[in-house]
Amino acid sequence: MKVGVIGGSGYVGGELIRLLLPHPKVELTTVTSRANSGEFIFTVHPNLRAATQLKFTPPNMSQIADNCDLVFAAMPHGKSLELVPQLLETGVKVIDMSADYRLNNPADYDKWYKWKHTHPELLEEAVYGIPELHREEIKNAKLIGCPGCMSTATILGLAPLVKAGIIEKNRIVADVKIGSSGAGQKPTVASHHPERAGGVRPYKVANHRHVAEVEQELNLLTDEKVKVCFTPHAVNMIRGILSTIHTFVKEPITDKDAWKLYRGMYKDEHFIRFVKFKKGPYQLPNPKITMGSNFVDIGFEVDPRTRRMIVFSAIDNLMRGASGQGVQCMNIMIGCDETTGLECQGYHPM
Repeated sequence: MKVGVIGGSGYVGGELIRLLLPHPKVELTTVTSRANSGEFIFTVHPNLRAATQLKFTPPNMSQIADNCDLVFAAMPHGKSLELVPQLLETGVKVIDMSADYRLNNPADYDKWYKWKHTHPELLEEAVYGIPELHREEIKNAKLIGCPGCMSTATILGLAPLVKAGIIEKNRIVADVKIGSSGAGQKPTVASHHPERAGGVRPYKVANHRHVAEVEQELNLLTDEKVKVCFTPHAVNMIRGILSTIHTFVKEPITDKDAWKLYRGMYKDEHFIRFVKFKKGPYQLPNPKITMGSNFVDIGFEVDPRTRRMIVFSAIDNLMRGASGQGVQCMNIMIGCDETTGLECQGYHPM
């Protein structure tokens, strides 16, 4: 299987290249970048020195079609919109890392992204790329819309509770902390290190765009309308996401009952780990322990006084929140073991 990365100069592109180069079932043939065309990949991604002599090429459609069976489109939101249909017409399968093909309803792009989707027919074909929820659809998909990083952590943390119907579905609050790499490679004034370091900055505190895909996916699990309040915070990490989700149970629940729900839904899922211990410094999920891995660490605490059930979901935003999840989807599409190329357990200490 020959694969390519379109837009390979960003953080997500770099992580895709790092994962694809040693992957035993694929050959990375093409990595494009307009700005860095002709340069060795390791000039932009220095961690890949001695790993490859590939150079960036310009995004030429005929060359991509000739050299690739599947491509990852790792471009900013809005840039994949017109490119994806052209790729699909050549017979190349696409895993799009942007938001351009994540939402099922074209009207949601008007509402949440403030632009009109120009290829709504492809939204019916695109599969939302969370394997734990859409594995069978991913197997035969030609187009994957890879989920957002904060959405991934929040959806997977909430899915068992929503599906079981034990929480109030219009009283859910996700408080999300995210590292600076989530803002991409080009700094803004707000993401510039001196402004960001040492502080916690709430941003887009209401009506964040990720709400659209979080509610979309959770509503597929229940007949009762789900509404999620979602507030992200930029924190002093480079990588990582912790979604702390406040839910309210309809009836009192014990730890044992809650465990049954999570284990019942995720018992065979390799990349879901349950974290709820009474000893050690990492008794509940902490994104630091997921760095470099494709794992989702999920834990919870029950507050009987208020009937509040607090769920914690931690991931590496560049791995499980983007590139790792994309490769996991690719593995399913090409019929190899889902964990291939994703066996890294993470780093400790970091």
